[in-house]
Amino acid sequence: MAEEFSSQHTQNFPQFLSQMGISILVTTYQAGKLISLRAQDDVLNTHFVSMEKPMGVALQGSHLVVGTGAEVIHYYNMPDVGSKVLPANTHDACYLPRSTHITGDIDIHEMGFTDDKELWLLNTKMSCLCTLDPEYSVVPRWKPPFITGYDLTDRCHLNGLAMRDGEPRYVTALGTTDTAGGWRKDKAAGGMLMDITDNRMIAQGLSMPHSPRWYQDQLWVLESGAGSLATVDEKTGELTTIVELPGFTRGLDFIDRYAIIGLSQVRETAVFAGLPLTERCDDRQCGVYIVDIVEKQVVAFLVFSGEVQEIFAVQILPARMPAVLDITDPLLRGSYALPDAALKEVSQPDETQQDLAAAGLLYQEGKIAESVVACMNLLKKSPTNTEARFRLGIAHLDLRQWQQAVAAFEQLTEDDPNHAEGHNSLGLAYNGLKNWQQAKASFDKAIEIDQQYAVAQVNRAMILLREGDFTAGWQALEWRWKMPGNKPLNCKQPQWTGELAELADKIILVHTEQDEKEAIQFARFLPMLAGQCKQLIVMCAEPLRLFFKGIEGVDAVYLPPQVPEAGFDAYIPMMSLANVLGITLENLPMDKYIGQLAEVVVATLESGGSLKIGLAWTPQLKDAKESPLLSLADLVSLTDLPEIAFYSLQNQLTAEETTLLEDNKIISLDAEIVSVAHAAALIEQLDMVITIDNGLAHVSGGLGKPVLTVLDDQADWRWGIATGDNPWYPAMISCYASEQPMAMQIRAALEAWMAKR
Repeated sequence: MAEEFSSQHTQNFPQFLSQMGISILVTTYQAGKLISLRAQDDVLNTHFVSMEKPMGVALQGSHLVVGTGAEVIHYYNMPDVGSKVLPANTHDACYLPRSTHITGDIDIHEMGFTDDKELWLLNTKMSCLCTLDPEYSVVPRWKPPFITGYDLTDRCHLNGLAMRDGEPRYVTALGTTDTAGGWRKDKAAGGMLMDITDNRMIAQGLSMPHSPRWYQDQLWVLESGAGSLATVDEKTGELTTIVELPGFTRGLDFIDRYAIIGLSQVRETAVFAGLPLTERCDDRQCGVYIVDIVEKQVVAFLVFSGEVQEIFAVQILPARMPAVLDITDPLLRGSYALPDAALKEVSQPDETQQDLAAAGLLYQEGKIAESVVACMNLLKKSPTNTEARFRLGIAHLDLRQWQQAVAAFEQLTEDDPNHAEGHNSLGLAYNGLKNWQQAKASFDKAIEIDQQYAVAQVNRAMILLREGDFTAGWQALEWRWKMPGNKPLNCKQPQWTGELAELADKIILVHTEQDEKEAIQFARFLPMLAGQCKQLIVMCAEPLRLFFKGIEGVDAVYLPPQVPEAGFDAYIPMMSLANVLGITLENLPMDKYIGQLAEVVVATLESGGSLKIGLAWTPQLKDAKESPLLSLADLVSLTDLPEIAFYSLQNQLTAEETTLLEDNKIISLDAEIVSVAHAAALIEQLDMVITIDNGLAHVSGGLGKPVLTVLDDQADWRWGIATGDNPWYPAMISCYASEQPMAMQIRAALEAWMAKR
C-alpha cells in the first residue's frame, strides 16, 4: 500500500529549486493539503498543512492568500519568525495567518491581486468574478455576458483568471452555458477563453481550459482536457501547443524560461470521460512538471504516489525554505508585526529574556543537554533568575538526572518559597530517586501553596497508591478531572459518587477514560457494582467492546455515539470505581475476572506438548514504537530453550521483525489480534506471557496467567505497591531494568518459573 503522502522526483528537481532560489506551493483540494516543495542541501523537503479544500492561491509581495472550501485565508511573510520554526535557523520565510474572510461555499477557484492590492477571485458556483468586503460574503464585479443571473448552480464552470498590467484581464470557463451545470454536456470541447475588458471571446472549442496567464508579453493557457500547455494568439484565438504532459494540466506559474505546471491523474468518472487526454494517455500522473518553454521540453518533475491524486494550483514562492504556519501553531502567540512608526518606539529586547528564549528553543527542539548548558550559562550571569532555574530543573528531569534536578529545585524553592510548580517538580525529582516520603512532602507543600493545583494532587495520589494507602490515594486521584485537557462526560445525568440511596433500581453507565491499560485493570470492579444496581452498561472504544461484553455483570456495551441519551440514571468514570466502592488492599479483587469471550473466534494454538509462551515488546497493543527496555532480539535469544513454542502477540510488525520471527520459528498472531478480546482469547491458550508495561500485561493478569513483565526502574504505582508484591496480579513476575542485560534477567526468571512448575 502506498504511503499516505509520498512522492518521487527526478534528481534535478530539488537542484532546480536551489538554483532558482525558490520553492513551490501546491494546493490539493482532493487531499485537503497545502504542500510546500522545498530544497534543503539539494534534497527535496516536503511540508504539508491540512485545510479544508484548498484551491486558489495568489501572491503579492509579502501577502499570500489561499482560497479554501468557504473562506479566504490571508497570510503575511515574517522572515524573522522563520528562524524559530523547527528545525531552528533553517527557514528564510514564514507565512503567518493574519485573517480569514468567510465567503460561504462558493467554490473559489483562481485569484489575483491588482496593483492597488485589491484581491479578485473566481466565484465558480455563481459564475462571476468577485472582490471582498468585510460587510459581505463577496461582492460580484463581473460575469460573462451569457450568464443572465446569479445563483449557486455553476452554470459555466468559470475557473481561470489571468492578471495583466495589474488588473484582471482574462478568464477561462468550461462552457458558455446559462443553465445549472450546463457545461458538463460538452466538457470535452466546450471551453472558452475571454477578455473581460470588452467581453471578447478570444478562443472557443477548448478542452477544459484552466490557468490562463500573461507572461513575457504572451497569453498562455493550460488545455487540461488535452494535458497540454499552449500559447494563444490574442487576435485569432489560435493555440500553439508547447508541450503535452501525462496528466490533467491545472495550475501554472513561470520563472525565467521555465513553466511550473501542476498535473492531476484524472479519475475515470463521468466528469472526465471522453477527454483527449484520457484517450491519449493511459498512465496518467499527479505531480509538478518543470518545462523549458524555449526548448519546449520537460526538464524536471515530481510525481505523487500516495493519497495526493489531484492538484489545483501551483505558486512560486521567492524563498528557498519557507514555512506556512497552521492557525493553531504556538508561534503565532509570540510573533508580532507593527507599523514602522510604532517600531521606532519599541524598546530594545532584554538580554536575559533573549537568553531564556534561546534556551527554550533548544528544549523545544529536543536538544535537552544543550538547554541545560544554556540555562547554566544564564544563571552564571543572573543567579537569582527563577525562570532559568526552573527550566534547568525540568531539563534535568527529562534527562533523568534526578540528583541534579533536586539541587536545581531546592535552590529554586529556597529563592522563591511560594513557587508551587517548583515544589511539585522537586517532588518528581525525589520520586525519581525513589525517596517517596520527600516526594510526598514536596507535593504537599505545592498543594499548601495552591490548594487547587490539580497536577500536584494527582502526583501525590500516585505516591499514596504506591504506599498502599488506597483510601487517600483514590480520593486524591479524583483531581485528575481538573487537570488541563481532562473533561468529564458531557451529559445531563449526574456523576455517581456513592450517594444514590436506592441504587438497586438505577441504571449506571461506566465509561472508560484515556488509557486502555487502566480500563482493563479496573474492569475487575464491574461485577461489584453490577451486584448493587439494576443494570450496568459500559461505554468504551471499539477495541474494548467485546472485552467488556465478557465481564460478569455487564448488561450492555456501547460505543460513545450509540449511548441512548435517556438510557441511564447516572454515570461514573472507570477509574473512579475504586474510590466509590471503597477498595483497599484488604478487599481488592485478585481473582481471574476476564470472563467468557463467546463472540470471539481465534485460531487454536497447537504446541505438540511444549509450553506455549506469548511475546510482546512494545508499549501498547496497537503501538509500533520500540520499547527502550525490551527488544525482539532479547526475546529471540530465548528460543534455544527446549520444549517451548513461542508466539508473537505483537501488532503492526515491521518487515524486519517478520523476518526475524520466521527465522527463529516464532509464530506471529498479528492477524488474529483485532481487539483486546481477541488478544485475551489467544492468551487464554498460553502458559505464560512475557511483555512490558502494556495492555497485554493487564489482560494476562486478568486471566490469571503467569506474566513476566519487564519494567522501568521508574514504573508507576501499580507495579510496586507497599512491600513490592503485586496484589493486582498475584501470578505476575516483575523484571526491573538494571545493569544486568535484560535478556539475561528474563532467561533467569523464566528458568526459575519453569523449575517450580
